[in-house]
Amino acid sequence: MVRQRNLTILSSETVAILPDGQISITEKTLDGVLQYARFWSNPITLVMERSPIQNANIGLLQLKREELPFKLQVASFAEIQDGNSFSQHAVVLASASYQQNHISRVCHAANIPCIYLSEYSLQTRKQIVAANTNNPLLRLRRNIWQDSQEKKQRRSIALANGLQCNGTPTYEAYRSINPNSLLFFDTRITEEMLATEEVVERRYSQRDPDRPLHLLFSGRLIKMKGVDHLIKVAQQLKRSGLHFKLFICGDGELSSTMESQIASQGLADCVEMMGVLDFKTELVPFVKEKIDLFVCCHRQGDPSCTYLETMACGVPIVGYNNEAFRGVVEYSKAGWLSPMNRPEQLAKKIVELSSSPDELKAMSLKALRFAQQNTFEKTFNRRVVHIHAVVDQFGVTAPIQRSEVPALS
Repeated sequence: MVRQRNLTILSSETVAILPDGQISITEKTLDGVLQYARFWSNPITLVMERSPIQNANIGLLQLKREELPFKLQVASFAEIQDGNSFSQHAVVLASASYQQNHISRVCHAANIPCIYLSEYSLQTRKQIVAANTNNPLLRLRRNIWQDSQEKKQRRSIALANGLQCNGTPTYEAYRSINPNSLLFFDTRITEEMLATEEVVERRYSQRDPDRPLHLLFSGRLIKMKGVDHLIKVAQQLKRSGLHFKLFICGDGELSSTMESQIASQGLADCVEMMGVLDFKTELVPFVKEKIDLFVCCHRQGDPSCTYLETMACGVPIVGYNNEAFRGVVEYSKAGWLSPMNRPEQLAKKIVELSSSPDELKAMSLKALRFAQQNTFEKTFNRRVVHIHAVVDQFGVTAPIQRSEVPALS
């Protein structure tokens, strides 16, 4: 039995080929593959589809392909129809998505172990549709399509040899149809970037009682992330008389609209748009030293790395009760859940917490301790150990056959 194999990763991200021949790839994608390489002793191939335009993602890097310490293959996933697309001794890590639903079937036919990475549950995908589709008929058609894709996705996952779930939503949805399921929480925080309990203690012991409560949101400024509700929360906080400062870090299509609303609604004295901060050298140090509470208005349950990264800075989160954050709170026992799409209730909870510094501090330490067990290194080590376990079982435990896949509920 072959234990060590060529790890072939089919990314859900796209890569842009620039006019000078360089590639444009997100720093997060590159860091992830490099972390796999740290624990995987054999070759790694990253397969990505080509983007027709340069990505608009935050944190893009421009590199020469030959500078990469792994093989980058640019290909259309739809063209992968047989095992010849992979090496004889490959183990394939694919993304659970409509573009890659056929990959487990291709691997099964070619006797190649396949593991899926899942992130978005059906509920989350429908929430994203709702956030981005105003036309009710178009929204209905897109939801029907999502239902159809869910049936295909469940069959694909059941046929695969293993499943890695980023966050609890897909773990709870799919672990019953694939017994080799692993739960993990996405993060970019390495061991050396973690806050310490001393940092948290100092932040509270040295805090000026007259200083405003420091609140933060960081991420893409798009409707899917609920950032339009941040302004509503700030309005409610100001009406309540709370002395606070809300820092908003990031960029996106709603950035200019938010800036206009801050000015027109008289929030410039308590809300500051900080733009995009470098994650490692600017954002993380700022959060560790200055922030009391993270405000999360995510109106859908995508397993954002924001959760663990904020907690790793020793900062607790108050946020909407979406299924991803609810899972984080359940496993960590840290954070506060607020009713979905009720910015006034979220603001009310923030006001309550502002008068409970001991509760804030205790939850800060709880959040940090959970993040310490789920760092970037520890997470990838667990994922690689899981891949090895799936490879070791390959050929011994048969995958669930299509007729055995539970119906979509």
